[in-house]
Amino acid sequence: MRKSKIPTIIGIFILVFGLAAGVLLVRNQNFFRLGASAEFAPKDVRISNITDSSATVSWITDRETSGFVKWGEGQDSLDKTELDELTSQSFTHTLTLRNLTSQTTYSFKINSGGEDFDNNGIPWQLTTGAEIKLPSKTNLVSGVVLTSSGEPAKNALVYATVGGGGLLSTITSQTGNWVIPISAVRSQDLTSLVVVDEKNSLVEISVNAGPGGVASAQIYPQSAKPTPSIILGQVHDFKNLPANETSEIPKASIGLPDEATPSSGFSVEEQSATPSAQTVTLESVDNGEVITTTEPEFFGGGPPGTTITITVESEPITDTLKVPSSGDWKWSPPSDLLPGTHTITLSWRDAAGILRTLRRTFVVQAAEGPAFESTPSASPTSTPKTSPTPSPLASFSPTPTSTATVTAAPVPDSGILTPTILLSIIGVGVIAFSILIWRKSEI
Repeated sequence: MRKSKIPTIIGIFILVFGLAAGVLLVRNQNFFRLGASAEFAPKDVRISNITDSSATVSWITDRETSGFVKWGEGQDSLDKTELDELTSQSFTHTLTLRNLTSQTTYSFKINSGGEDFDNNGIPWQLTTGAEIKLPSKTNLVSGVVLTSSGEPAKNALVYATVGGGGLLSTITSQTGNWVIPISAVRSQDLTSLVVVDEKNSLVEISVNAGPGGVASAQIYPQSAKPTPSIILGQVHDFKNLPANETSEIPKASIGLPDEATPSSGFSVEEQSATPSAQTVTLESVDNGEVITTTEPEFFGGGPPGTTITITVESEPITDTLKVPSSGDWKWSPPSDLLPGTHTITLSWRDAAGILRTLRRTFVVQAAEGPAFESTPSASPTSTPKTSPTPSPLASFSPTPTSTATVTAAPVPDSGILTPTILLSIIGVGVIAFSILIWRKSEI
């Protein structure tokens, strides 16, 4: 009897030890996952650009990663997904939910680093606004965000409120530029539009670049076309700035050419240089305008014979041309422009030899249509995005976003199966071993 009991006791001991080890491994696995999850956990989750049919969700993470949102009309029916608009891993994240129904509440969770996150045990929620008539004229504020060393702050989240209205947002381009339409800003209750006073409606701007730092600024719309540079780590007060000049006459940069010579103020000789009464104009694009082609043609007028230097950014493209005798010039970039925010700068010297410049900011929205088309926006986002939702709804955006096709990556699994399989095999082995010892002890 004693010989038969010893193997049984050993088998029970091994079984208990195996179960204890399994529990310990599971607990350690959860512990390590929590440590990793903290770096990927979404922070500063904000809902902005709410209209009757769309809304923007943005957040930051302590570690560069990619993410997406699971969303739907009920907390238990999050059957749609929307990918992060930034295709590469980043500290900042933003995406826009589209094709929504007016005055409807939606729930969503954020998947970051392969794990689902919610709002303290329940999904986040947003409610769309009522259908209202949008203004026919587009009003924009724009600017550039720089680091403390003067480098462009790319992929920084820019938030703005105008006249106490709802939250607006966008994300900076690779050159740090940003554009936010304010003509369709809604009241806090989303039932009406805010009447924007160019002189008195305060624009409050905040910037979050994740580990890159934050910044804030206050300015009035009349001075925000564009705003002065916003520097990360600083608080700016631009309320006392004068209104931006909106005329076609560019600002003069005083600087005489080396070959210039003093002349008498009483000289009445006819100059052979460019007539001073005329100037170079850019007629094809307004400041902040949205164009729906990656192959735009720029055109305008100017004194015949004037040499114009044209520079297009974000990736600088520089070219020169001479205004023909007709006084009308036109020019197209040698390569397609990427969707996003760009600037075009014209430089030339007038009849007095003074260097003059004319600069415009515009947004490229890759879509079929006329080369230049001003598009009033109901959802002010500026980053190219195609909705990867598996639902049959078409992904149409009335906003300045790109319609370029993006192949959606498979939705990542929220857990790892390998440890579970290994633990299952160990558990089955321990149980089988115990049964074998018990059967032998009975013989």
